[in-house]
Amino acid sequence: MRKTMADMGNLWEDLRRQARQLENEIDLKLVSFSKLGTSYSTQRDYESDTAPLLNKASSEHMFDTMAMEISQLLAKLTEVNDRMVEYTQNISTSSPSAALMHTLQRHRDILQDYSHEFQKTKANITAMREREDLLGSVRRDINAYKNSSSLNRRSDMYLKEHDHIRNSERLVDEQISIAIATKENLQSQGKFLNTINQKVNAFANRFPMINSLVQKINLRKRRDSIILGLVIAVCVILMILFTFH
Repeated sequence: MRKTMADMGNLWEDLRRQARQLENEIDLKLVSFSKLGTSYSTQRDYESDTAPLLNKASSEHMFDTMAMEISQLLAKLTEVNDRMVEYTQNISTSSPSAALMHTLQRHRDILQDYSHEFQKTKANITAMREREDLLGSVRRDINAYKNSSSLNRRSDMYLKEHDHIRNSERLVDEQISIAIATKENLQSQGKFLNTINQKVNAFANRFPMINSLVQKINLRKRRDSIILGLVIAVCVILMILFTFH
């Protein structure tokens, strides 16, 4: 029995060591990933139409590679967290200790934070790439329009306009999805505030004496404000009369 408990303890420590190692690796990767997004934006701001496509291809390859590496690390960390959950369910004691559950919850929170940060950064860089690709496509179309013959120019413009419309529709769909999510969030908050208001009203109706006391306090505050205002007005009038006489 002692050997089994010792083995279980070693298993838990090994899982914690693996989780901390993966968390450190993911943290470093996320910092580099965020810097890549910043450098990508700066590069696009100063990139011209005549610039070579090597830098663009290299940045996109680096973005895809880092995104895949972080996804794999997050998957490994998720697996380790699942094994830690399984450990807490299979230990021989009647219930896991509070320290054990706190450690497990902390690792799960870290995993959730890293996943959210990765998805947010990835979405921002992806949107930036799509926007720049769309603008670059427009610039290329303008140059092609200026350099091509009138007949070929019309057919090419029709085809490329169709692609532009599809890209614009995709961007509009994304904005609509964001607006719908925001609307649902506001509606849920409104329902929450209405629930609080109903509880407050129910509390006031249940204890009418408290409600009456609050009203009396408000009336007294209003009366004191009026008296203070009258006193100030009288003092101002007396000062004016004293000044001019």
